[in-house]
Amino acid sequence: MQIISLGEVLWDIFDDQELLGGAPLNFSASLQRLGHTVALVTGVGTDDRGRRTLDRMAELNLSLEFVEQVPDRATGTAVVTLDHQRHATFVIPRPSAFDAVHVTPGLSARLAALGAEWLYFGTLAMTNESTLELLLDIVRNNPKLRVFYDMNLRTGHWSLPLVEHLSALANVLKLNDEEAELLFGLEWPEESFSLEDFCRHWAARHDIGMICVTLGSKGCAIFTEGRLETFPGFAIKVADTVGAGDAFAAGFVHALSQPWTLKERAAFANGLGALVASRSGATPQWTIAECQALVAQQLSAAPHDGTTRGTAQSMLPSV
Repeated sequence: MQIISLGEVLWDIFDDQELLGGAPLNFSASLQRLGHTVALVTGVGTDDRGRRTLDRMAELNLSLEFVEQVPDRATGTAVVTLDHQRHATFVIPRPSAFDAVHVTPGLSARLAALGAEWLYFGTLAMTNESTLELLLDIVRNNPKLRVFYDMNLRTGHWSLPLVEHLSALANVLKLNDEEAELLFGLEWPEESFSLEDFCRHWAARHDIGMICVTLGSKGCAIFTEGRLETFPGFAIKVADTVGAGDAFAAGFVHALSQPWTLKERAAFANGLGALVASRSGATPQWTIAECQALVAQQLSAAPHDGTTRGTAQSMLPSV
């Protein structure tokens, strides 16, 4: 598949190291490793971090064709704080080089010529007016695109009207359970929260065909065709959660391209997210075989429930 990924590239700054990240880049790196072709549309500075970004993207086999080099902006950064459970929070200075991407006739034509099947984006970069304009231009000029909105709310970098606007563009929405509860409380403050009620209300309001809710170590829940199903996660030792949700998103988009059951698709996405969480950094090394083995083991061990059991062969990604 050909995928367009739009948004931020930034360096995650830990106490003792810097690692390249940003949800669109993390998502793109995982999908590229799964055998797809990703056009990452973003901006980097001409500073040292910008040069290192281009080098690292090349190592990840990511195309640099749609990466704009911005001389008057610093390459994006995010200062990462890990809590006692190794869950991450971020402080992200703005504006950054990734905020400098904008619509031009040449860019619009080049993106349209790709014939992409999916468009991926999050919320953070869309708080910038020119990036949002570019997103809307891509959607207008590529009517056959399926849209994956990976919400990824970051404190100080979102608003409810923006999230609603972006949700209305989505064929598939991904968010976590904390985000779902937060949005439910803002939209329906008189009602008691349940995940199913949130998905039902949000999908109906914004005409979304599928909502994926990540549940951390508990796995994920998927709402589609008016029904919410929960799928278990994997028991792993967490190194850090940076990039795990982005890997889940990549795994799920890949799974949607395969003739698998919903259970198999969820297991693959959960498995890839777990692999990344078990290793430090947003784009650690992993292999398709590792993910296959993890997923096949879980599916073959699951009790019979009338659905198709997964096997190592059935879960083999097409690459």
